[in-house]
Amino acid sequence: MTSQEMQGVISVHIEQTPGVRSGKPRIKGTRVTVADVVLWTEQGMCPDEIVTEFPQLSLADVHAGLAYYHDNRELIDGQIRESGEFVARLRSSAADAPDSSDLGTQTDGNPISS
Repeated sequence: MTSQEMQGVISVHIEQTPGVRSGKPRIKGTRVTVADVVLWTEQGMCPDEIVTEFPQLSLADVHAGLAYYHDNRELIDGQIRESGEFVARLRSSAADAPDSSDLGTQTDGNPISS
């Protein structure tokens, strides 16, 4: 199979749509991104397990996602890294936020009466 034919096979399974999952490459007709598939395999799931866990995916979808990743590794790794950094910032912001038990109390510790 030529590289051009392989790209045709992958395009049957992979799509990008602005406004859907931030325009990231994903399995066609789903919200499952190529990065999701990569992360699941990095967590130890094999393609058959992914299909069992996510029956809307076919084995061909999963393999096309992995093929797309290997052809675009720098792009997908960057997306995974950016997502991880975003989660870390959210967690940090949540840790800095006031505890919900502190809401409704004045600085002297007395509950605010209504």
